[in-house]
Amino acid sequence: MNDHPRLCTATLDRLPHGVARPSYDRATLATGIVHLGIGAFHRAHQAVYTDSVLAMGDRRWGILGASLRSADTCDALAPQDGLYGLAVRDAAGERLQVVGSVTRLAVAPEDPDALIAAMAAPDTHIVSLTVTEKGYCHRPATGALDEDHPDVRHDLAHPEAPRSAPGFIVEALRRRRAAGLTPFTALCCDNLPHNGATLRRVLVRFAALRDPDLGRYVEGELRCPSTMVDRIVPATTDADRARVADALGLADAWPIMTEPFTQWVIEDDFAGPRPAWDAAGATFVQDVAPYELAKLRLLNGSHSTLAYLGYLAGHETVSDTMAAPGFAALVEALMRDEAAPTLPPVPGLDVSDYAASLLARFRNPALQHRTWQIAMDGSQKLPQRLLGTVRDRLVAGQPFGRLALGIAAWMRYVTGRDERGEAIDVRDPLAADLRARTAPCTTAEALIDACLGVQAVFGTDLPAEPAFRSAVGVALAALLQHGAAKVVAEFQHPA
Repeated sequence: MNDHPRLCTATLDRLPHGVARPSYDRATLATGIVHLGIGAFHRAHQAVYTDSVLAMGDRRWGILGASLRSADTCDALAPQDGLYGLAVRDAAGERLQVVGSVTRLAVAPEDPDALIAAMAAPDTHIVSLTVTEKGYCHRPATGALDEDHPDVRHDLAHPEAPRSAPGFIVEALRRRRAAGLTPFTALCCDNLPHNGATLRRVLVRFAALRDPDLGRYVEGELRCPSTMVDRIVPATTDADRARVADALGLADAWPIMTEPFTQWVIEDDFAGPRPAWDAAGATFVQDVAPYELAKLRLLNGSHSTLAYLGYLAGHETVSDTMAAPGFAALVEALMRDEAAPTLPPVPGLDVSDYAASLLARFRNPALQHRTWQIAMDGSQKLPQRLLGTVRDRLVAGQPFGRLALGIAAWMRYVTGRDERGEAIDVRDPLAADLRARTAPCTTAEALIDACLGVQAVFGTDLPAEPAFRSAVGVALAALLQHGAAKVVAEFQHPA
């Protein structure tokens, strides 16, 4: 890769014939979107839809991509003028394009005031977010603002120099109000249940803690549409960089790998203008909830189950996991027999066909989606991906043995030691607490007691449910005794 010149505006004309690139003059774009969390998923998903809108002639929607923590993405893309390669991979091969919708970059800790000023600018109509579940400073079990979160406490004390997404958004809204501007639309694109309502709840409460009058203003004026986003985006490796550089003839410090499938369902509730994302394949609806629930419970729930069990069984990627004995059958039955019956009707969606498409996507050998990557931040993901489904099964008096196995695998994973006694690099905001709770545990019973004590994950209801404790306890004991590979290969659903 080092032998190639760098991808940037000046080298676009060197791209090989057949590689799509921006067809519009990027210098003429207004910055209409500020995106918080300029990571791989945004660049494989929302930025690609926006790139298509820009190519159709609406030049209002250039993206300022901001990192709230690390400068890594900015350092990679700034020398490239925000340009990056997108490699769409499946068993048939790879298709490359260069995406141009990200025209400005920012690192929030380096100049928080500049980022707030950009969000408060008259041309900014949308502030979108992919900051992962933990970035909302909320309690996953309830969806409420975590008022004890260190970043929340800091931002309330130092509103002019915030650290958190809620802190930045609320300060920008305050400035817009003071300038006589209408609020932007805050658009959550993370996998949270009722993500628009959750974001709104967090922002209203944060604003009220800053100033009750500001809280009333945010509650009355802010629009936070819910969304459902879907595209599998594995982490980029050095091998990916080298392969893309050779294909482009240009060095790209951070290309994005993804699959052909992409979906974006958006509640049509905006405070001002919005891009015609529907012309690029998105769907605007009045109610996102059925789509969101189907995706969280079928795709995300299965993905997490595969990740924890697959990692423990020694499989590096999802496709490797799916090829191992019992795994495909396990997640197929999880979707069909345990998750799908809890779903309301979804307009235009055949649940059986959707589940079949998910199995095919999970098998995609070209993606190399690591189980360890999906396993990150499990304390934030479990409540909406698995535990909500379990609660519905409990109410209906129905069994949930496969869901219990996925939950038990998470409990085994967060001990920080795999089945060979090797250390697991557990990336989770509660990692230290989980390690301290589980370290003394030598039995399945002790381990389940330790994990169920984490109210931020399980609340107070599930630990008190004998059927839940029993099902997870049986699954955990089996994992500890026999190992994940054997348990999955020989899994029999309890009667």
